[in-house]
Amino acid sequence: MNRSELPATSAPTDGSRRVARQTSLAAAAGEAFIYALPLIEMAVLRRRTKRSNALFHQRALVDHTDRWVTTPNNDTLYSIAWLDLTKGAVRLTIPATDDRYFSAAFMDMFTNNNAVLSTRTIGNAGGTFTIVGPGQAGSGAGVVRVATPHVWLLVRTLVDGPADLDATHRVQDGFALEGTPGDPLDEPAERNAAAPEFFASIRRLMASNPPPATDAGMLRRIAAAIDLTAPTAEEAEAIAAGLANARSALTSAGRRPEFIEGWSYPRPCLGNFDQDYRYRAAVALWGLGALPVAEAMYMRAAGNLENGFFDGTADYQLRLPAKMPLNGFWSLTMYETAKDNQLFLTENPQRRYAIGDRTEGLRRNADGSITLWIGRADPGSERTANWLPAPKRGPFSLIMRCYLPRNAMLEGRWRLPAIQEVRI
Repeated sequence: MNRSELPATSAPTDGSRRVARQTSLAAAAGEAFIYALPLIEMAVLRRRTKRSNALFHQRALVDHTDRWVTTPNNDTLYSIAWLDLTKGAVRLTIPATDDRYFSAAFMDMFTNNNAVLSTRTIGNAGGTFTIVGPGQAGSGAGVVRVATPHVWLLVRTLVDGPADLDATHRVQDGFALEGTPGDPLDEPAERNAAAPEFFASIRRLMASNPPPATDAGMLRRIAAAIDLTAPTAEEAEAIAAGLANARSALTSAGRRPEFIEGWSYPRPCLGNFDQDYRYRAAVALWGLGALPVAEAMYMRAAGNLENGFFDGTADYQLRLPAKMPLNGFWSLTMYETAKDNQLFLTENPQRRYAIGDRTEGLRRNADGSITLWIGRADPGSERTANWLPAPKRGPFSLIMRCYLPRNAMLEGRWRLPAIQEVRI
């Protein structure tokens, strides 16, 4: 066949090239949103801290009025600090905590737990530790190296109810942080910001907290959207559409996660996400500050609606065995839904937001097992002691926390019993 006999082909038209360009930009913007959302959520939370390198202690157990972080727990008191290591290393003193559980998690701006100093990892004798940032000198057992110059330090100290608050405060007061105050913080965009504001904030955040080298492939894919500072009208429209689609897909409750025998289990990479960017973004939205699974496992009940929600119209029962495979403690927390399907504690007359193995007055069955009753109405009689109230209206979600899980739980050889609908 000679050249004159070859089939004719047409060169791409200006119109097809524009469509391809818009499609490519929309895809890049969507990936950029997923990749960068953890940075945004961290920066928005950090904005509320007036100064860096100083610890702030939560003194009361959280309740339904606390909305500063999604899915709060009611088992521990938080102590938080935002570390700015651009002025040099910071030193943290941890007190002896006897047999009281604690953890001090150091999360980089991409929400990875770079280190967790805890009952599990260092025991309860306490000690002094030096936290160093990228490129800073330091080595040895007492040095904690983090991946970004700015870090969220989140300390959890176990509290056994209101009567234990004074003793818990004394432990909290033993945590001490020393370091030079950092620079004033920029005002970040929020997750629902328009594309120009969102990406401008991301550029600043990634300049001050460079991504790891392992993210190079992703950074090349999203550069077209993030680095385009003067887009044409068509390009801006494509970027905005890609951003909106990714935001809607992530925040929607329409996608049902995988449930095993009535519960959704965390992935092994929880808290240290590697390149699982979508999972990292989902956790930043619904469980910001999650610990690695070796420290705590978070299981969400399947519910009777999509994405792990109960419609709230029925009563439920959960029967737990006398012993579960964990070295710490467990609790089941009730959450109501808010904007973007974020979860917060729900108001109830009993002011009971969670129930667990340390709940005062909890009743066990004759064989040591525990039956929990879940619903809007008091189940009455001796069941009241084991009642977890649901919201008066609207859907709810249930999350089980198991601290210091053993291998049977970590490896999936042991599963939680499913929650059953019952008539009371």
